[in-house]
Amino acid sequence: MAITIQYERPVSYAAQWARRLSLFSCALFVVVVAAHRFGPLTTPHFLVLAAFACGVAALAVLMAAVGLARLWHVGARGGKASLTALFFALLPLGVAAAAVYSYIYKPALYDVTTDTNAPPPWIIEPVADKGWPARAHTITPQDRQLQLDAYPALSGRRYEGALDRVYQGVRKVSDAYGIRIVAEDGMDNILTDLEDLAVDPAKAGQGAEALGEVPIPEARPLETPLTPRLGSAGDVLVQGEWRSLVFGLRFDVVIRLREEAETTLVDMRAASRTGGHDLGIGADVVEGYLKALDAELLGIAGD
Repeated sequence: MAITIQYERPVSYAAQWARRLSLFSCALFVVVVAAHRFGPLTTPHFLVLAAFACGVAALAVLMAAVGLARLWHVGARGGKASLTALFFALLPLGVAAAAVYSYIYKPALYDVTTDTNAPPPWIIEPVADKGWPARAHTITPQDRQLQLDAYPALSGRRYEGALDRVYQGVRKVSDAYGIRIVAEDGMDNILTDLEDLAVDPAKAGQGAEALGEVPIPEARPLETPLTPRLGSAGDVLVQGEWRSLVFGLRFDVVIRLREEAETTLVDMRAASRTGGHDLGIGADVVEGYLKALDAELLGIAGD
């Protein structure tokens, strides 16, 4: 009489739990990012919840490794579950790895500018997120030197154009780049073309007999600005808010326009609202904006 022997493969419960935990961590990470980008979740809470999701994903990876080891040694079921866990854990752990890399290899700065000697001043002083992570509230000369060493190519732009023309390009690029303008200063420096207001001498002579001498009105005392001007007398300042496309990290930016010898000098400053380390995003914002401004003003140079 033949006896049938049936072998039953063991099941790796570590692999099963790894799949559950990875699915949970990936879903939690996506929800947290969406709530911070489009919802009311603040940045400190976003960082805490995202770190928790990454921790769960790391635990899922360890349990998936146990499941694969059990599959190799005793043929335990759970290989597909382990691979699924590794796949879903890739999103939160990949973002965390990129953030850690930037934190280690990028300079610990939260405020960068194209003019380290005389940065563009803020029209409205930015208010950083309170609580964790904390940061220093003053920028030291050592911080500016650290920026020069890390981003030597981060510099302002000089354009062969009038102040009003460059200002139009700045506003257009700001709208396209996602910068929401919140304040402006020095707008009285942007004047219309005086050639349009010139009077034909022949017509002026004909009307002089009828009109005679017309007195020129002077400014009233109340029309004198009561608030001090920010920066130099001829500067135009444009301040706005910018948010990163995916994670919604907030940055305050200010752009300074200064007319010098028939050219316009543009400098920019960007500051993160959270923590003392912007992971290099601030420098990318400034450089990306100025490159877009180069393209915009190159296209209208012949107008």
